[in-house]
Amino acid sequence: MGNRSHRNAGHIAMNSLKKAGKSHASFNSAGVGIPDSTLHAVLTRDCCSLLKELPDESVQLIVCDPPYNIQVAEWDSHLHYIEWAAEWLREAERVLLPTGSIAIFGGLQYQGEAGTGDLLSIISHLRTHSSMLLVNLIVWNYPNGMSAHRFFANRHEEIAWFAKAKGYFFDLDAVREPFDEETKKVYMRDKRLRPESVEKGKNPTNVWRMGRLNGNSTERVGHPTQKPQEVIRRLVRGLSYPGSTVLDFFAGSCVTTRIAIEEGRHSIASDLDPTIHDYFFKQVSGLHAQLQLGSHGYQYEVLDELAFHRHPVFREMHVSI
Repeated sequence: MGNRSHRNAGHIAMNSLKKAGKSHASFNSAGVGIPDSTLHAVLTRDCCSLLKELPDESVQLIVCDPPYNIQVAEWDSHLHYIEWAAEWLREAERVLLPTGSIAIFGGLQYQGEAGTGDLLSIISHLRTHSSMLLVNLIVWNYPNGMSAHRFFANRHEEIAWFAKAKGYFFDLDAVREPFDEETKKVYMRDKRLRPESVEKGKNPTNVWRMGRLNGNSTERVGHPTQKPQEVIRRLVRGLSYPGSTVLDFFAGSCVTTRIAIEEGRHSIASDLDPTIHDYFFKQVSGLHAQLQLGSHGYQYEVLDELAFHRHPVFREMHVSI
């Protein structure tokens, strides 16, 4: 079978835009740079009640790490998983901007370990009950994990990236992987390649080789299912833009909020577990430690329940594309 991109109309159109020095229409909604200060709400809320409070088309990116329903804790057990998930999936689609996306973390249930509900179930539900588009199924491949004796040891999770509509925002340049100097020299000798593209680096593809957090990782704040900053950062950089709002309604360790602060995005984080505030404090302490090491400063404000109405999400206006 030939290379699909050779006959893909969207791919051909994007190449034409680049040659003309233009950007995709979704970039019309992006701001002109990182705002002077960002606002971040950290709330103890049920995901569905929070979503129902948010306006239509007000959020650019949802980072979603829901319970996998494999009963590792009380919060990870849902008898009617898809019925429960269907409610927050429906509300998530409503609050996304026309350029917006949702990135859903998940895995597969092996040998009926819990009964119902996993990422395959969510993807199947969205394909039959939603107009959102599956852009990528990202395979997060990590070298560290548990060994196994009765099956091949698992070394991956998946992230399903769904876009609200065809005009979704995606900033490839923000997540490119730079070539080393030797590789650049080789590619620069290939006259078919544009020097500016070589300088930018390569598309990281939909297989992300990034380690999980070890028990002694300095990133850890105490949450049992905390995701690495590197994984969340790639999603935030690629699927949102400075000044837009990132929402995480299964916030857990609050790593999404930390990355939003560092990347100049506004954010909303919520979780049923009130320890979300303790995890946020630890994330902010890590930011302050970076400042002492000479990192650039971050201007931000944290909104509590009483000040939540001041969040930019309540005055977000989308740009037609």
